[in-house]
Amino acid sequence: MQAPTPNIQSWPLGGIDENGQLDWAKDDTSIREVMLNILLTRQGERIQKPTFGAGLPDFVHQPNNETTRNLIAGVVRKNLALLEPRVVVDQVLVQPGGAERLSDVHINIRYRLKHRRDMAELGFTLNLGA
Repeated sequence: MQAPTPNIQSWPLGGIDENGQLDWAKDDTSIREVMLNILLTRQGERIQKPTFGAGLPDFVHQPNNETTRNLIAGVVRKNLALLEPRVVVDQVLVQPGGAERLSDVHINIRYRLKHRRDMAELGFTLNLGA
């Protein structure tokens, strides 16, 4: 017997919708918003939850080299496993941004929801030079 699909909903980071109501994120949008919230929050930034967050902004001003990119990938894997129990992270790729954007790193996370087998990806760019 398969477990029922949970109703996935998270705090409305998008603000107010066109009807003046809170714009609650649902399903995959909710998961992506929570993952980004985890990754872009520094530890100690949230009151009452001092260990919440991966702290990717702490990598700003670090060299864009293989060591830094490997550290970023490890931080992403560790914190998503600890703080987002609804997903299984299958792969984290952190790659340099290219010749025109030497300070950028592209972070691509392949994951799946525990209650489904569908693969999904979350990708974003972090500028280490800002």
